[in-house]
Amino acid sequence: MDAGFEARLHADGVTFEARDADLLRAVDSEGSLNAAAAALERSYSRSHERLGDLEGAFGPLVERTRGGSGGGGSRLTDRARALLARFDRLRAEYSGVAAGAETVLEGEVLGRTGELATVRTGVGELRALAPDGAEAVQVTLRADAVTLHDPDEAPPAGGTSARNRLAGTVDGVDAGEAVARVAVDVGATDPLVALVTVESLERLDLRPGRPVVATFKATATRAVER
Repeated sequence: MDAGFEARLHADGVTFEARDADLLRAVDSEGSLNAAAAALERSYSRSHERLGDLEGAFGPLVERTRGGSGGGGSRLTDRARALLARFDRLRAEYSGVAAGAETVLEGEVLGRTGELATVRTGVGELRALAPDGAEAVQVTLRADAVTLHDPDEAPPAGGTSARNRLAGTVDGVDAGEAVARVAVDVGATDPLVALVTVESLERLDLRPGRPVVATFKATATRAVER
């Protein structure tokens, strides 16, 4: 299992995310699933299938009517509106927590391939976006770009050169109503900070002393000259 942060809700193995919220809102505004799919430039059959998956996990979300003077249509159930409100609260809390949540590491550029540089830091070599000619740099990593994994299920080292990988232990957890800030000791002066949902916090059993692997894309890792 892994935990990175994008607003997501989970139920019975199904994940509700931004695309699903967009679909429900389009049904609400357009009055039918067919019109909603067209407005979003999506396949009707796939949208219908996705809605079925969501309703199987989260309960009835769209009430359908047939015929009548209005020709029938669809509208959101109270359950769907509550789900959207919960999703919006999750995103709002995330936005507040994410502000200023980042990790900064000192490093030296060892080499580069195009815009991506290999940077030696106190926690090992990282791949990062770096300006031309930079040698001594500060590497900045946003907390929402970090994904936490159970060590037994983490991607293998070297599995992709575009992803950085650091092993560590959970140093502390600051949990809000929907989002948690997790500090991970990776051997740096300051801990690496990651944002996860409270659901992921519980699913991965993230607590002080728990071993984890943090991964983050090279393109989400930025170096500036110092």
